[in-house]
Amino acid sequence: MNPAMSESVMAGEGATWTPIEAEAQRAAKVLHPDSLKLPRPAHRRIMTVANQKGGVGKTTSTVNLAAALALHGLKTLVIDLDPQGNASTALAIEHRSGTPSVYEVLIGEISIADAAAVSEQSPNLYCVPATIDLAGAEIELVSMVARESRLKEALSNEALDALGIDYVFIDCPPSLGLLTVNALVAAKEVLIPIQCEYYALEGLGQLLRNIDLVKAHLNPALDVSTILLTMYDGRTKLADQVTSEVRGHFGDTCLQTVIPRSVKVSEAPGYGQTVLAYDPGSRGAMSYLDAAREIADRGTEMESA
Repeated sequence: MNPAMSESVMAGEGATWTPIEAEAQRAAKVLHPDSLKLPRPAHRRIMTVANQKGGVGKTTSTVNLAAALALHGLKTLVIDLDPQGNASTALAIEHRSGTPSVYEVLIGEISIADAAAVSEQSPNLYCVPATIDLAGAEIELVSMVARESRLKEALSNEALDALGIDYVFIDCPPSLGLLTVNALVAAKEVLIPIQCEYYALEGLGQLLRNIDLVKAHLNPALDVSTILLTMYDGRTKLADQVTSEVRGHFGDTCLQTVIPRSVKVSEAPGYGQTVLAYDPGSRGAMSYLDAAREIADRGTEMESA
């Protein structure tokens, strides 16, 4: 049988299959997730998404994981701690100068609730945007009391309870400065995206050393709970080699799901959307949905252990 024809025949007499139909079915599962509710954590999870190496899919992973959890019934808050404001852009949240933002939260002018805006992509998805004002925040924070704990104080249980938040994702800038330290002090978990490319582990040792320093001196509860492999290209041997190396080093900390290199994932922020809204039936959308499910399931397992 012709391979093209064999692909178009499904199990069942007279049934036909097309790629468009399959993608539509996948999209329906994403957009109508009533049967795919993800488990709510017994305790709120605050995850810092960090990697000082740029271009690893850090912001992309932050917004898409948050959107996947929100679409499946969990109230999720994204803290955009990168002055570039890319997470705010992807969630279509206003972040022009003068907008209530994480900058005002850090200097103590407003609360998290005052700065949080609801994304049009889901009523369960909130974002505290970053404006250009955040670019000078590290200099201002240097002279402030408890400068490393400003974000932790803002993310108090009372503040997050008022919003009913289940998950908090903190998107860090691509550096190891004071903003990233604030994010590490505020969280209990660190999620590190690692791209499946040649320099994947370059600089990762310094990040892990900084995490250990924060854990030793500022936040004993901090733990690297999740490694997410991104930009996987199954056509190359290199991607498999990097995947094996990372899994060998980090073991079960790595999610089984890997995020493929995808044009749709790259295009989505340009339309002010996550890939789950932009093309919900795409491989990228389904991969982030699977990764979010793993994260939710692992949280339940951690609590029952």
